[in-house]
Amino acid sequence: MKHETKEETFADMAREHHRELLVYARALTRETHQSRDIVQDSLVTAWENQERFDVTRDFGSWLRGIIRNKWRETMRRNNKQIAIEDEVLESMEAEMLTWQELRQDGGPGVFVKLEACIGKLPEALLGAVRSFYYEGCSTEETAEKLEVAGATVRKRLERSREALRQCLENK
Repeated sequence: MKHETKEETFADMAREHHRELLVYARALTRETHQSRDIVQDSLVTAWENQERFDVTRDFGSWLRGIIRNKWRETMRRNNKQIAIEDEVLESMEAEMLTWQELRQDGGPGVFVKLEACIGKLPEALLGAVRSFYYEGCSTEETAEKLEVAGATVRKRLERSREALRQCLENK
């Protein structure tokens, strides 16, 4: 029986979590290129510090912690105010753990399931999701594009996330 090397094991785990890490970083940064850079930088940091990883903990949670720290570091370096409160970050982490469980149950197909669920959203919710998550528009830009108030966009996104969560749990 062939044993994986440390490099192969790390590469497998990084590949397994890569997509969800991009989603998480994108939620923090609201910018595609910056989120990719942060994920890449975080994976390098994780590789360099893998001896510090406690194998009794969840690898995805550890990586998300590194991403969160890289994001905060980037915000401080650019003299930007961190716009996400700690309670919201904790909530995002809880949601990511739920996604991780769904992914483990459904394998990579969870993203196929997600696309199917997105296709079931009512048009008003779908428009907000497309603009905000796929096109990377801010809440204000999405509101202007959809000709609604910013609070309406936030509510539609909240309803969309809940509908998608329920849809995925029922798949």
